Amino acid sequence: MEPNLIPLSLDEPFKFSCNPGVSCFNECCKDVNQFLTPYDVLRLKRHLGISSGEFLEKFTAQHIGPETGLPVVCLKTDPADGFTCPFVSPEGCRVYISRPSSCRTYPLARMLSRSRETGQVTIHYALLAEPHCQGHRQNGMQTVREWVASQGIEPYDAMNDRMMDIISMKNRLLPGPLDTKSRQLFSMVCYDLDAFRTYLAENFSQQRLNMNDESWRLLQEDDEALLKFGLTWLQQALFAAKTPC
Repeated sequence: MEPNLIPLSLDEPFKFSCNPGVSCFNECCKDVNQFLTPYDVLRLKRHLGISSGEFLEKFTAQHIGPETGLPVVCLKTDPADGFTCPFVSPEGCRVYISRPSSCRTYPLARMLSRSRETGQVTIHYALLAEPHCQGHRQNGMQTVREWVASQGIEPYDAMNDRMMDIISMKNRLLPGPLDTKSRQLFSMVCYDLDAFRTYLAENFSQQRLNMNDESWRLLQEDDEALLKFGLTWLQQALFAAKTPC
């Protein structure tokens, strides 16, 4: 059966709770096709204490999104194990504090719409009521706003929205697949942060990027700062020639 999407406002309550005592605990971690955002990769590789390159090689697969023509990263799963998330155990998620944004948001779905006239972005939420999920029958009651705060979703949403801006710009200015060089650049900047840090150090100077000492230091030491910079820099690198003056 298809899940039922029930629109909710920020201060509208919904009933949901998930814990090991719920009969379907861990079932949502099976038969998954888990896409990862750049910020998901950042948090997971840091949680595991490995480089972004190691994380991508060991835990992910990459393909080109048919709608965007952009590289898409998803968790690598084993069909022999029922396509189960590699980070789940009988006790629950082994990377829970750094779990991906879609896992944090569930059972909510978050959608953005942009006005063509004003460019203003509106955020919409809906409750994803899947028939197999017993969490909707538990006693927990909270509003959308309370759920977002309790699950630590806000930093994920903020970074993911930057990524959505790139996707929107790409679809508008460069429809279709990227060329090989641009595709590799996009993949490195978004997902392989450690490789991107090395790339910047080898190809750019602090002066060329017009940065003060503190900003330059942050790029060397802070993954969040590097990803924010990279997503902005990527727009110029890919779309500057296509952007009207």
